[in-house]
Amino acid sequence: MIRILPYGKVSPEEIFSRCEAVASVGPAVAEIIAAVRKDGDAALRCYAEKFDKAELKEIEVPAAVLDAAVDALDGELRQILTEAAERIRSFHRRQVRNSFVISEEEGILLGQKVIPMDRVGLYIPGGTAAYPSSVLMNAIPAKIAGCREVVMVSPPTWVGDIHPVILAAARIAGVDRVFRTGGAQAVAALAYGTETIPRVDKIVGPGNAYVAEAKRQVFGQVAIDMIAGPSEILVVADGKSDARVVAADLLSQAEHDKMASAVLVTDSETLAKAVSDELERQIPLLPRAEIARASIDQNGKIIVAEDLAAVIDIANEIAPEHLELCLDNPFDYLDKIRHAGSIFLGRSCPEALGDYFAGPNHTLPTSGTARFMSPLSVDDFVKKTQFTYYTAEALGKVSGKIARFARQEGLEAHARSVLSRFDETI
Repeated sequence: MIRILPYGKVSPEEIFSRCEAVASVGPAVAEIIAAVRKDGDAALRCYAEKFDKAELKEIEVPAAVLDAAVDALDGELRQILTEAAERIRSFHRRQVRNSFVISEEEGILLGQKVIPMDRVGLYIPGGTAAYPSSVLMNAIPAKIAGCREVVMVSPPTWVGDIHPVILAAARIAGVDRVFRTGGAQAVAALAYGTETIPRVDKIVGPGNAYVAEAKRQVFGQVAIDMIAGPSEILVVADGKSDARVVAADLLSQAEHDKMASAVLVTDSETLAKAVSDELERQIPLLPRAEIARASIDQNGKIIVAEDLAAVIDIANEIAPEHLELCLDNPFDYLDKIRHAGSIFLGRSCPEALGDYFAGPNHTLPTSGTARFMSPLSVDDFVKKTQFTYYTAEALGKVSGKIARFARQEGLEAHARSVLSRFDETI
């Protein structure tokens, strides 16, 4: 049964399951990483047999298998995946940043170059469900950014192989190479390389506690997107909202994981009670009812506030991954939202729309990190460098100022490196 609480009886930190390092898996993950660094492909085969019950004859998926997976797709599903991919491309193309050059003073050029990463690795989960949407959301921004190579790893948990729909999505999204490995061992392979899997510059994509901990441990060796916590949704709804619809939206996240958090914040006690009743009615209807039940019982909450202004304040305090504004005039509140991974406006905009089809990315900051982090984007797959050019005449005009500045900091060699170009006695 979901808990109905007046705001003030629970702190923001208690509302969602916050992402914290799982200390218990740290040593096991460190051991796996060390084994992969030492034994390479042999370690990957050993862990595939141990964890996935799969015998890896080939670690890399041949291109012909990827093509065959697309050909074998149900025609309607293939069309849906293709259309979703194009919508994602259309949105993310607008995120591309350009290099720039400034030449406002004679003899001086300043600039910034935007450079795609050479090679990035995508981690795509397997296990209890196949998520082709994660392939599209992670691969397409990387391709738009211009990365030279996009590689993907995914555990062989579907009859000893990667699920065919995952392989098809990889081909549709333009992934260059795909490898049959998952868990912490896959993260280690991407970070350090093996005989088969090339070392990457950045690892992105969701995973379980072992994957998250592995990403944390290899950070610095490679870049990572984020360490994501359990899925979460916060629905803001007023008394005009349909309890049946609100409950369905809450369950759209609760069915992900027993640790997922589904929260309603409302100014209506009547709606709160009606949504609670609807959850009890709808949960048994779900194929993943056991997971949804655990999520709602452990982490589900309904917070009743005094008015919509208080409701918006609560949303900003929580900084949710997904925020639905089920209100008549959602744009009146958009500028008031300061912290959210992705915002869904109005009564006809369920979070599931963003998961699959709308175009904005569904890889989002969790656990309150939306206060300082952003959704996955093209920016995640580029780096920036800068350049400076001065003629001798331009440097001469400012050399004395630079030397004075350097000496103020006690760095005489800095001063001399500038002045030596104009005074041979230095």
